[in-house]
Amino acid sequence: MNKRRHLPSLSFLYTMNIRVGSGVDFHQLVEGRDLWLGGVKIPHIKGALGHSDADVLLHAICDAMLGAACLGDIGEHFPDTSNEFKNIDSKVLLERTNKILQNENYKLINIDSTLCLQSPKIKPYVADMQKTIAGILGLNEKDVSIKATTTERLGFVGREEGVVAYATVLVEGI
Repeated sequence: MNKRRHLPSLSFLYTMNIRVGSGVDFHQLVEGRDLWLGGVKIPHIKGALGHSDADVLLHAICDAMLGAACLGDIGEHFPDTSNEFKNIDSKVLLERTNKILQNENYKLINIDSTLCLQSPKIKPYVADMQKTIAGILGLNEKDVSIKATTTERLGFVGREEGVVAYATVLVEGI
């Protein structure tokens, strides 16, 4: 006798407005600049070069948030050709991005991110980054995942010429 299992209806998924977004950012590493990652100043001999403070992690998160809501990218909202954003603290850009999403009736649910850099090791700073990002976005620190990896000395990251960040976010329409 063939028994059929009754599966619960998934129709509720059709009424939810859940979206995912991904972001990536790259910056060259140079001497004479501060290294900002996840809104935290990291002691290092090199920092990221950019129009703003060049925080690749916050930039990738902003792009992921904007992408999830189909609102373009960070360059459209905060162009590097504008003096308004010259040397701006990327925490301000993250806060403004969150307000843009809220104005479009989206709520951030969680973030998963990865930093790619050969050095310095960021594990000692991850909790501070999570606290900073969560505080800006009104999330629980456990909803902000930050991982790091090296490229095993391969490519521009491995040669310590640059840093890369990837971010994925989940948002819900409210």
